[in-house]
Amino acid sequence: MAPGYSAISSYSRVQILHLLLERPDRLLVELVEATGLHENTVREHLQRLIESGYVVPRPEPRTTRGRPRMRYSAVSGADAPSSPVAQRKVRAAAERGDLMRRMMPWTDTPALPEAAHHQLDALLEDLQEAGFEPVVDPAALTVDLSPCEHTREHPEHRDALCAVHVGLMRGVLTEAGGPLEVEGLLPTCDPAQCHVQLTLT
Repeated sequence: MAPGYSAISSYSRVQILHLLLERPDRLLVELVEATGLHENTVREHLQRLIESGYVVPRPEPRTTRGRPRMRYSAVSGADAPSSPVAQRKVRAAAERGDLMRRMMPWTDTPALPEAAHHQLDALLEDLQEAGFEPVVDPAALTVDLSPCEHTREHPEHRDALCAVHVGLMRGVLTEAGGPLEVEGLLPTCDPAQCHVQLTLT
């Protein structure tokens, strides 16, 4: 999928995700104030992020009658809420990955446990859906996302983009469940170069 069609192709959605990664459980009005976008625009962006499994809404408890306000959190890390959409995507990716390994056994990496394979299956599919062309080195546990079209198009927002991409990767690995975690980005002086180091816990 080309970057322009992914849920994180819009920098406004990246900005919203960045805010939710910095502080989860935010109200719509907080996101409107922080982004300067119209309330309906933020609502549409949130819906797209929810449908992609990146954000989870939670109704705020009420003691009076009326529709409860919603609070929003990004799906990232062990303490983050789980997304039913992300769970379905993870299961489907694992099934496709198992099928591929049965049909092409030479692609298997015996040193990695099955749960780690399923994490990589989910991670690869999610990155491809986001417009990347990821190259995984299972031995070195690195993911090469170069060239990053997102930072190439928005170099002035590189820090926020990288933080969101790493946060989403953490969310995918957590949803998949297994021993792999994101350790961080490997240093580079080229904004379009992106290498992510994973670790086996």
